[in-house]
Amino acid sequence: MFTVLIVEDDQKIASLLKEHLEKYNLLVHIVTSFTDVLDDFQKHHPNLVLLDVNLPKYDGFYWCRQIRTLSTCPIIFISARDGKMDQVMALESGADDYLTKPFDYDVAIAKVNSQLRRAYGSYAPTNQERIVEHAGLTLYPERLLLRYQSKEVELSQTESKLIETLLDKVERVVSRDRLLEKIWDDQLFVDDNTLNVYMTRTRKKLGDVGIEKAIETIRGTGYMLRIQEENKA
Repeated sequence: MFTVLIVEDDQKIASLLKEHLEKYNLLVHIVTSFTDVLDDFQKHHPNLVLLDVNLPKYDGFYWCRQIRTLSTCPIIFISARDGKMDQVMALESGADDYLTKPFDYDVAIAKVNSQLRRAYGSYAPTNQERIVEHAGLTLYPERLLLRYQSKEVELSQTESKLIETLLDKVERVVSRDRLLEKIWDDQLFVDDNTLNVYMTRTRKKLGDVGIEKAIETIRGTGYMLRIQEENKA
């Protein structure tokens, strides 16, 4: 059974979310004290967090960054703020998705299930772990782990999505639109600069396992992943 933590100071919304989520056999906890959200996070070890932006004391962006120091679990923001910059800030703080209030609860449940499926493979046809590999570089998407030879590094969900997309089309160009689509359900909420930031982080993670200059920028089109002898650190 998956565990969901709701960090929402509107108790009516929190209760309705809990009621709907529990219909899908999810274990749900609601944060009631916003002094230290990490206490509840560490107590319940959730598989997914639903996080409001406007919270007492510290906002959701702050708590998202704090959670990211402990976990790569999916985080979905729920907020009345519908501005583009708020949604970009959510992504850059480490979020995986964004729901704007008022929202349809069926859509909220669908997004929750989608993130759980992506993160943990709950709807996979077998229990065998999914692995993506090329030329000795191995990605474990369900563990958010990248390994090359004797080195390994943990990834964020966004970094894992980018590397998997590039590995799926290794030595072929992947368009920026395709990558934007992979890291955000609605690519209207992500600009080119945000993709550039995440691509820089992804390049660094590849460097951490000993592969340098593997991601080639194809100007005006997208990116290409090449893993060759000269890519090695």
